Order: sequence, then structure tokens, then C-alpha cells
Amino acid sequence: MIVLGSTGSIGVNTLEIAKKFNLHVDVLVAGSNLKLLNEQIALHNPLIVVVSDRADKSLVKHHDVRQGDAAILDAIEEAKGNLVVNALVGFMGLRPTLKAIACGKRVALANKESLVAGGAFIDMSKIQPIDSEHFGLWYLNTTERPVERMLITASGGAFRDWPLEKIRNATLADTQKHPNWSMGQKITIDSASMMNKMFELLEARWLFGEGEYDALIETKSLIHALIDYKDGSTTAHFAKANMQLPIAYAVMGKAEGEILKPVNLLEVGSLEFREITTERYPIWQIREELIANPKRGVVVNAANEAAIELFVAGKIGFLEISTRVINAFHAFTKEPENIEEVFALDSEVRHYVKAM
Repeated sequence: MIVLGSTGSIGVNTLEIAKKFNLHVDVLVAGSNLKLLNEQIALHNPLIVVVSDRADKSLVKHHDVRQGDAAILDAIEEAKGNLVVNALVGFMGLRPTLKAIACGKRVALANKESLVAGGAFIDMSKIQPIDSEHFGLWYLNTTERPVERMLITASGGAFRDWPLEKIRNATLADTQKHPNWSMGQKITIDSASMMNKMFELLEARWLFGEGEYDALIETKSLIHALIDYKDGSTTAHFAKANMQLPIAYAVMGKAEGEILKPVNLLEVGSLEFREITTERYPIWQIREELIANPKRGVVVNAANEAAIELFVAGKIGFLEISTRVINAFHAFTKEPENIEEVFALDSEVRHYVKAM
């Protein structure tokens, strides 16, 4: 397999599955965590390694170290493995997804932005989702019973228990205090704003087709997805918050042995569900319009990435992220007609948001 984002949480769990089932790794793509990358190289002996910073090349203990976005695309094409695990963060993950599909490879996808921005132009038959929410929907959606609604769950992010008036003054450090687990900086910010869940709903729309999609907060993150059927019944997917289960299915197509220990409901005791409100999560006000017009996901993603960049730099406040995204969403209503227009629109929206 080819692992893009090998030192992040998805990449680390993917390599745990590779180790457990003795699977060969052709390519490792990583960012700046060179200590972990060198440990992964020693264990998995990949053919090609790609890093983001040219200055890091000499510090990587491998005979074929490459650098940059173009090198990722070349490695995908050269590698013999037919599975690309795309765990890159951000819009930069779209081109590798497109390249993998063009090369006839399957994509185990954790890069949300690939479908959010380019879902209309991606062959879904080549995609196996490894986000726990989409895996949960896929796992449940195996019957012929007509579906009324698909639901995914959210943790609520760093500010789910904050007084509303306090959120306006939230700092970057505050956004990183996730109540349930540790993730990368951007995805933790997206969790706090609920943008992460907005993206996942849009991904679900591309993966499973037209229909009704929604989300709710489940504070313990043990239920990842639910399906309401037209007959009035509901099913739920329970699993511990460990990505190895969806990764195992994506990599091997099945999981006949135990990957995780089952959830012990007696130990859990109780579950708490909450509504996602626009007062706490302003971005939620465009949910229905976005799902009804999914090609405009490129606008939301570009605006969000540009606004987060400003927030991290200390130029805008936390709530201004959602304000700028909503503004851009209403300002850019023309849908892209091809993948080239997706990339052009992405650039235009970023400029617009930074100039606001």
C-alpha cells in the first residue's frame, strides 16, 4: 500500500494494521515528524519516502527520499501497490486522490477535502471511507430496507460546554482542548466550529447519494452513525474510537478476526445526546443549503482553510472563521463544471476571504 500522512493518527493506525497482518508498504509520505518517520522506515522498509520540506531530506534514513507535492503524485504512479491510504490534511489531498484513481488504484480515504471540494468529479466506486462516521454508515447500510435518514455523531468539540458568551474570546490554545481525544491542529479547530461535521455530511452525500443527512452530538463518541429507516426503526453503529476497524476493512476488504474489543454497555452506563445549535455553532445555518448544492463544497473548504490561516496567525477571532465562511458561501454561488474549475474557484475564494 501507499500511505499518505504516515505520521498522523490515521497513518500510524494504518501501519499498525500493516504490521499486524504482514502487509507490504511501498510508499510513506510524511510531514515534519522525522523521528517517527525514521522509525516507520526501519520497520516497514518502503521503496519510496516523500517529505514536505526540502531541508528535511538529508535527515531521513532512506535511499530514495523525495520532496514536495509533485513527488507524491510520482510516487503514487510508480508504486506497484494498488491501495492508496490518503490521510493528508486539507485541499492538498485532492490531487493525490485524483492521481490514484487515474492510475487504477483504490483509495482508502480519510482526506475529507477530496470529496468536499471535488466529489462531483471523483469515481466513488474507487473510494472506501475510513472516517469512523462514514464507515459506520457503510457498515449499517447493507440491507434493502428503504432509508429515511442517515445520521452521524459529533463530539461537540472544545466549546460544547462553554458559556456561549465566552466562545467569542476563545484562543487558538482553547480550540485544541478536545474533550475526547488528541488530533491535529486544523481538525481540532474544525471540530470546535462544527465544520468538521459539516464536511462529513457532505462526504456522506457524495458517498451514499441524494437523501436526508444530519448530525447530533453524542458526548462519549461511542456511537458513530445511525440510520433511520422508513419503517420507523433505527440502527446504530457502536465501536470504540479507534480507526483500526475502518482501516482494516479498507485495506483487506474484510475483518474476520477481532480488531477491537466490543463496547461494554454496562461499563458505559448511559449516553448523552445533544442538538447541534446555530447559537453555539453558527456554521450549521448553511447545512441544508450546502447538502442541497454539494458542488459548492469547494467554496466552503477554501474559505475555511483561508480563515483558519488568519485565525492561527492571530488576525481574526474564532467566531470570525464561521462568519467568513458563510459570507463566501453566499458570495460564490456558481458551481464548478469540471475539476479545473474546482482548482480555480479554490484559489479565488481564498483570495476573497483573506481580503475581507
